[in-house]
Amino acid sequence: MITLTPIGWVRGGRAAAEDDAWDAEQARIELDTTRFGPEALLGLDSFSHAEIVFHFDRLPEDQISTGARRPRGNPDWPLTGIFAQRGRNRPNRLGVSVCRVLRVEGTVLHVAGLDAIDGTPVLDIKPVMSGFQPRGAIREPDWARAIMERYW
Repeated sequence: MITLTPIGWVRGGRAAAEDDAWDAEQARIELDTTRFGPEALLGLDSFSHAEIVFHFDRLPEDQISTGARRPRGNPDWPLTGIFAQRGRNRPNRLGVSVCRVLRVEGTVLHVAGLDAIDGTPVLDIKPVMSGFQPRGAIREPDWARAIMERYW
């Protein structure tokens, strides 16, 4: 058994999950101040982007997918395994998003383009470093590119 405790929560931004146009959304990640002080975010404002790991806590367990489905239910797209897509109906309901760092104020991280809704538990924050980005060309199917056309 693995037990994870949120490090903080998303505040602001969207109240409901929607599929597209996340780039204009601004939100805050408020750290749990019983566990973290301002030093936990020290230096993060020198990075342009942060990777946020969060929990899709409002997704009912009966909506979790463990096999294959058509991305976004689109009958024109191929049947695709849950681990070959990034939908929220994942077995452990974990989300990962790269967003822009706007500023840090004490124990609050202000971000833009985070595709998590208000109240979402945040499990981790990592700075985006170019050395951790993919080496070489990225290959993806046409349906994945089509999903992202309006996502940001």
